[in-house]
Amino acid sequence: MNQRIVMRTGEALVEGDAEYLCAEPEIVIGELDGPVGQALATLVGDQVKGHTRVFAILNSDVQVRPVTLMVSKVTVKNSRYTNILMGSVQAGIANGVLDAVRAGHIPKEKANDLGIIYSVWLDPGVLKVEKVDHQELFRIHREATVKAIAKAIACEPSIDWLLENQDKVSHFFHDLGVEGKL
Repeated sequence: MNQRIVMRTGEALVEGDAEYLCAEPEIVIGELDGPVGQALATLVGDQVKGHTRVFAILNSDVQVRPVTLMVSKVTVKNSRYTNILMGSVQAGIANGVLDAVRAGHIPKEKANDLGIIYSVWLDPGVLKVEKVDHQELFRIHREATVKAIAKAIACEPSIDWLLENQDKVSHFFHDLGVEGKL
């Protein structure tokens, strides 16, 4: 793929066997010299209390490529939550980005030219869990990262699929509301 990737979007859902084990990333990926790069730089320089933006890293001092900026969907108010988010979840995301390059979803030769803005979900209910399964948190975020990137690069689902399946797909929380369960 030698063409420019101006801006693509993707999302994914990967769930584990406990309620807090759910990864729902929404990503924007594109060239650093385009709108995604501009947005990424703006987000890094415009930090907001409770929604700190951080790079996906394998560990301190080892940032992944393409540069991936994590933005929390949840207002972070608790140090335990922060440590889980910036520990197992961040490590899973970083490894997932590299897995996506290894799998060819992101061409290796474009790894320094692309940026990813990664909206990350960590269920606040994790704070009520006495013994968090960090390996499973790592796994689901890693898997969801690869899935979201693959879908973004491939522009999936396609408009044809969406039009064909629009009436076959129902929204889980809408259904709960209709059933009076919300």
